[in-house]
Amino acid sequence: MVLSMLQGSTSRKARPPGEGERGAGRVARNRLRIAWMYYVEGLTQNEIAEKLGIGRVTVVRNINEALKQREVKIWIEGEIAECFQLEEELKQAFGLREAVVVPEPSNPNNVTKSIGVAAGMYITDSLTDDMSIGVGWGATLYESLQTLTPRELENVQVVSLLGGIVQARRYNPSEFAWQFARIVGADCYLLAAPAVVDSPATKQALIERCGLNDVLRRAQRIDMALLSVGTMAPDSTAFRFGFSSEEERSELIKLGAVGDLLYNYYDSSGIIVDHPINQRVMSIPLDQLRGVPLRVIASGGHEKVEPILGAIKLVNCNVFITNEATARELLLRRK
Repeated sequence: MVLSMLQGSTSRKARPPGEGERGAGRVARNRLRIAWMYYVEGLTQNEIAEKLGIGRVTVVRNINEALKQREVKIWIEGEIAECFQLEEELKQAFGLREAVVVPEPSNPNNVTKSIGVAAGMYITDSLTDDMSIGVGWGATLYESLQTLTPRELENVQVVSLLGGIVQARRYNPSEFAWQFARIVGADCYLLAAPAVVDSPATKQALIERCGLNDVLRRAQRIDMALLSVGTMAPDSTAFRFGFSSEEERSELIKLGAVGDLLYNYYDSSGIIVDHPINQRVMSIPLDQLRGVPLRVIASGGHEKVEPILGAIKLVNCNVFITNEATARELLLRRK
């Protein structure tokens, strides 16, 4: 069953009193009215346009804006039998505390979005007062922002587990951490450095002389690590941004690398490969993640099966969020 939940404006920014506020309030109320008619009353867009005397384009725009503003939340209630069974099998096979399996999307290109949406819902349900969350980055985690819901919590911290990208990008680790923190009303702590630097000496200097020790110490005390994995394909997130050359990619593959987690490259056994690039990554040490109470990996897709198997071993993952097809393939590989 699909349950649509309408909420008031989630903006935390106070508007000055006066006509601007009243005008903005009318716009928001009209938007919510349109969303209510569409999601709760079940009217078509054309029917709404006719009843309100507005254009269909205006109706569509308001519905999309309501979703964007997180005034409408769509949740799926009830268990899908196949997914529930896969979750139980994954928990048994990999010793997981929790597993979330989303139904296979009709369009394979939507796997990342489906998993990300489920991750946002899981995180929302898991948030508590005085919680510290370490976040990675990537397309899957970016999609989690769609269903990450503001809550009235106290003393929540978000810590970026990886340095950023100099050029503004959609999946910039720093940008993701900041947006995540903004939505949940948390304090945000960033590793203010490039994701990959030119030498181990530069990395050490940045940590010791540029105030990054404080962020790394905070990362040692996180309650949840939210992670996704990358592949060794040329178009994967890590290589697409140009931090690693094609020559380095070939070298890593020859050394047995199957994927990356926070730009750290590892093999199918979950062991970091012996390559210089792993000494130049500005991230929390991955062995440190094994001590985090909740170690969440959200990832899926046929090309990520082997990287996921390695990543589960690498950080001793205990919460896994994926899609049906990936879950089945992982279980077959496990046997």
